[in-house]
Amino acid sequence: MTNTQNHPIATELGIPEALSRAYAHWNAGQADQAEQYCQRVLAAWPGQADALHLMGVMAHAYGNLDLAIAHLRQACLAPRAPAVYFSNLAEMCRQKGLLAEGEQAGQRAVALDSNLTDAWNNLGIILQESGKLDASLNCLERVAALQPASPEAHNNLANTYRRLDRPERAQFHYQQALTLNPAYAEAHSNMASLLSAQGQFDQAILAARQAIELNPQMVDAYLNLAEIETSRLRHGEALRWIDALLSFAPQHVGGLAARAQILRKMERTDEALVYARQALALAPDNASAHNTLGQILQALGMFDEALAAFDQAAALPGTVAEEVLVARATLFLESGRKEEAVAAFEHALAVFPGSLRAVVARSDIKTFKADDPDIAVMEAGLAQQADGLLLADRMSTHFALGKAYLDSGDSVRAFHHLDTGNRIKRSTFTYDAAATGQWFNRIAAAFAPELQAKRQGAGAPSELPVFIIGMPRSGTTLVEQILASHPQVHGAGELSALSQAIESAGAFPDSVGNWSADDLSRIGRDYLARIAPLANGKARLVDKMPANFFFAGLIPLILSGARIIHCRRDPVDTCLSCYSKQFAGEQLFSYDQVELGQFHRDYQTLMAHWRTVLPAASFIEVDYESVVDDLEGQARRLIDFIDLPWDDACLNFHQTRRVVRTASVNQVRQPIYKTSKGRWQAHADHLRPLLAALGIENR
Repeated sequence: MTNTQNHPIATELGIPEALSRAYAHWNAGQADQAEQYCQRVLAAWPGQADALHLMGVMAHAYGNLDLAIAHLRQACLAPRAPAVYFSNLAEMCRQKGLLAEGEQAGQRAVALDSNLTDAWNNLGIILQESGKLDASLNCLERVAALQPASPEAHNNLANTYRRLDRPERAQFHYQQALTLNPAYAEAHSNMASLLSAQGQFDQAILAARQAIELNPQMVDAYLNLAEIETSRLRHGEALRWIDALLSFAPQHVGGLAARAQILRKMERTDEALVYARQALALAPDNASAHNTLGQILQALGMFDEALAAFDQAAALPGTVAEEVLVARATLFLESGRKEEAVAAFEHALAVFPGSLRAVVARSDIKTFKADDPDIAVMEAGLAQQADGLLLADRMSTHFALGKAYLDSGDSVRAFHHLDTGNRIKRSTFTYDAAATGQWFNRIAAAFAPELQAKRQGAGAPSELPVFIIGMPRSGTTLVEQILASHPQVHGAGELSALSQAIESAGAFPDSVGNWSADDLSRIGRDYLARIAPLANGKARLVDKMPANFFFAGLIPLILSGARIIHCRRDPVDTCLSCYSKQFAGEQLFSYDQVELGQFHRDYQTLMAHWRTVLPAASFIEVDYESVVDDLEGQARRLIDFIDLPWDDACLNFHQTRRVVRTASVNQVRQPIYKTSKGRWQAHADHLRPLLAALGIENR
């Protein structure tokens, strides 16, 4: 036992006086002197709680969070440690991502002093970030009632309402916070996030910029601006805001994860993976970081690793659990493990009963009948939450209900929901149909027959690539699945490798005429370098990016030996299928019937041009309807075209286990069916704008 009587502090000042001076120096901004008095107290009385608490507060102020937590933990071991010590420990644990320990400390704080407002506030925020939103609401409503004039109280309460999908209450309390303090940067930033989620992008940008003007290092405002620009499909602008954030906070976990997500959406997945791993290394107990990593591994087709990341995210406290469980189920579906996908969706609904997101996400896994209970759940979700449902959830629910009513034969209800969902989606981005048509014309003009003759054979020689091109929903995934069932073929899915290789060489199509034979060969080698690691040693790799039809004339010039398969389908069936899907990618032409019809006509014109210039040995066309009517004949034709021996596995394509990450993921897991042929005619009255744009009479 320490003999305190012999220590100078006891004889000169006494511990209470030394502590008083320590706090006085700290409050006066004299940290060194404050620490000296604390150290003298601890030398005389190791474990003295008040000195340890102040040491923790000082360490936190100077950015040493680990040391701060260590001091606070020790201070809270004292038999009579006051509530404020536990409250401060709770907040520091939250900042470190130690939500479970933070919650425990917060609960201890309010148990010791039920009138300590800061303790209720800290606990409410921890519960909020842990996804325990009802409990968070109870805490933060208490804080707002105790401190009705506190802008911070209203802001924090609004955050919980936001996460409870009650945006009208969230907006009210954000506005209360801003009325009380118009210069409250954090509330401006949070309001921006809410407005963005409601589709009010212009107002959201103004609010986020206001936050940054008030506080140039308001991290969340930069993240919100990036999210807004991502929602508007302006990924370059989104990256600019994230880079601005990382310039002053290079190790911010949220910033690194956001950059990873944006790069994933830009299909720069290898780069995205680097940032996701960096974020996770900095915050290994952060559920959102594990979720981000899982999504990128999923995009890379790394099933086992993605599943492990999702499982880890679901096991940690946080607000992403519902999203993670739905993503996990979708991962099973993409990998052809339908029974496990069904079970995973059921698990998500068991954990989150009535989850609209889970019900919507599993709509593609089933064919609906009129009495399917999921229809009632989705209709009730829209009706009960009305305008309170966030934009993304409202939009996806309309698309899912559109599919459900199409399945069950109710055209009127189907197109009520499809028209609404498409109208919402179309409002979120800018698209110029006339400019797109002019681009089609420039492409055709750049590839005159003379160019083809002059540069033929200049490209990198390889028989590895097989391109499947065409409109989305025209049978491209079906054809890929048939080919990928062959043991010598790898189906790589929708790759961005070709567009990236072309973009790195210059502006397309304007630079094409200036490219030399060496330039063309270099582009081809660049493409091959990007895809070769994916082939797994197989003789052929299928690149099923439908939009590569833009580049069809260039493919033979950069890759001698490559093959191109153009998938065709009835124009109205194709467009109806597009109109009924909320695509994961950027099919900007697809969300308005007139624009969709115009795009399809421009596509047909360009494909007619390609028929005049593409060499017959490297180009064939396959009609979806012919595959449906004569699977074996068309499958043999395809395998013969890519110069491989026949294999009967190609007829059992629906049994092939591989990742399929397109809107057709469920269809290619089934044997050939004919119900999609001529499907549009049952809904012709609702397709008049499309039929007119296509120049087709309602026959």
